[in-house]
Amino acid sequence: MTVHLHEGDLPDDLNLGPVVAVDSETMGLRFRRDALCVVQLSSGDGDAHVLRLNRPAYDCPNLKRLLADPTVLKLFHFGRFDIAMFLLHLGVETRPVYCTKVGSKLARTYTDRHGLKDVVRELAGVELSKAQQSSDWGTPALSPAQVEYAASDVLHLHAVRMRLDEMLAREGRTELAHACFDFLPVRARLDLEGWDEIDIFAHT
Repeated sequence: MTVHLHEGDLPDDLNLGPVVAVDSETMGLRFRRDALCVVQLSSGDGDAHVLRLNRPAYDCPNLKRLLADPTVLKLFHFGRFDIAMFLLHLGVETRPVYCTKVGSKLARTYTDRHGLKDVVRELAGVELSKAQQSSDWGTPALSPAQVEYAASDVLHLHAVRMRLDEMLAREGRTELAHACFDFLPVRARLDLEGWDEIDIFAHT
């Protein structure tokens, strides 16, 4: 594994290919209270790129271009949150997307354990450490442990996606999964507009 740490924006000449695993680290889970601090990416080749953003300016045109690029599939785990954070702080609607948490819930109906740690353990055979999950991501300099943690969250999503695609096809749920993925940017907009804890499709 090689981890590349970047400050402010991705390099101009960085080409991550047609499918990029993406995750983010924030100061918390409240959209308008907590800042977006770090974005990590991987093309599935064993390398990870960890980007510490220059908030509050968020002057990162290369990252924004990648997130909005219609020819690049962005691969998330619980993309609903990251997509909303990118829309709120970067002003970018992220498309097209694939969410391994949504895929897991549609394919792995034999379990209720769909967190990243559990999904990666079963489908990629890797044990992830979550020790840095609640650390201070707004710090001016990321620690080696933080950088390693951030990288680990994207390094295995390509392998997970491959297994989920096989399971979804086997169970006849591929089309349904992709319809859900396509809806995620809309779900993120609903979250930002105040419907984050409301299911508008529910009867009541």
